[in-house]
Amino acid sequence: MRKTLEDFYYGNITPNAQDMAPHSELRRATDRVTRFETQLTEQLDATGQSILAKLIESQQEIDSITAMENFILGFRLGMRMMAECMDDNDGDIRTGGE
Repeated sequence: MRKTLEDFYYGNITPNAQDMAPHSELRRATDRVTRFETQLTEQLDATGQSILAKLIESQQEIDSITAMENFILGFRLGMRMMAECMDDNDGDIRTGGE
């Protein structure tokens, strides 16, 4: 536990920085998006490329916010589950809880 707290203190825990496995489903999907983005960019004029870049940037911002919110929601759920596990009086008839 101490090592985790030290890593957290020094900023060494970065849940949003994960490596993709080379042959994973996520890697294949990412490669497809990159390929389609390149194909579309080649077909657009400068104005269209600018709009596409803004669209992609906006989608990345949405994805980042969504990932952060899901992380927080998951962490909170985990903490609620831990708190419930610590409740000695949770109605378990084997321990005499009410």
